Amino acid sequence: MGAAAALGATLVSVAAFANPHPWQINLTKGVTPVSHQIWDLHMAAFYVCVALGVIVFGAMFIAIIRFRRSRGAVAETWSHNTVMEVCWTIVPVLILIGLATPATILTREMYNATDSQMTVKVTGYQWLWRYDYISYDGKPITKVPTIYSRLAWNSNAARQLGSDISPWSIVDKQTGYHDYLLNVTHPLVIPAGVKVRFLITGGDVIHGWGVPDFGVKKDAIPGIMNDAWAKVEQPGIYRGQCYVLCGQDHSAMPIVIKVLPKTAFNTWLATQENAATLDKAARTAEVTPSKPAPTKG
Repeated sequence: MGAAAALGATLVSVAAFANPHPWQINLTKGVTPVSHQIWDLHMAAFYVCVALGVIVFGAMFIAIIRFRRSRGAVAETWSHNTVMEVCWTIVPVLILIGLATPATILTREMYNATDSQMTVKVTGYQWLWRYDYISYDGKPITKVPTIYSRLAWNSNAARQLGSDISPWSIVDKQTGYHDYLLNVTHPLVIPAGVKVRFLITGGDVIHGWGVPDFGVKKDAIPGIMNDAWAKVEQPGIYRGQCYVLCGQDHSAMPIVIKVLPKTAFNTWLATQENAATLDKAARTAEVTPSKPAPTKG
């Protein structure tokens, strides 16, 4: 019973590592077409395994109970059965083909980042994420400042030794959600209903950028540019984690993506661009010396 309880706790923690829910033990269904296909394929394989388990263990228990020695059962002397051997060869092959075909189609779809309407570069560092907006609707984005997304300050303070801050006190004021080690200073903001391509790399060591709700999980390797994509129809907050052990604060690299309706995102983007323009103008004014007033001769 103790081992079963430990296994159950492990399954809960693994399945819900990005955005945990009470008693969640199954794969996250997600909010993108790819994540839905992954979930459907996962459940299909699960049901196949359940059916095979029922057949195999059912036959085993029947043989143990019905044909036991105490009931006078005598072992058969035949060596093989051609029909049965053909069946248990062909049926597994058909099952594998039935699972491999949609898996292959899905794998191709997961790598198909063509026709993306937006591109974002993701760079992993010890221990934060950097987001650079590259393009949107066929136009380059040059005025939006780089986003450095690190662990939220309240979570960072609570995790320090001797802080005397309870993790349960770290709560989102708007939703009441306990977001200890799950929130960041600046989330990545993307539009809903838009196919977004993520270019993923590492700036120092190997990291892993994974968002279960998107069905996205890619290694962030220095010197290598991996890519993934997601098209989210439903606005909201979606979370992930660095899934590659990358050093001391590996557990302090959450991923938070804020998906806004397209019109709201366009407004947010314009606001960021205007703020960046005003900031640049202010900095230029500070370093440009003022010309002295002309003196009358």
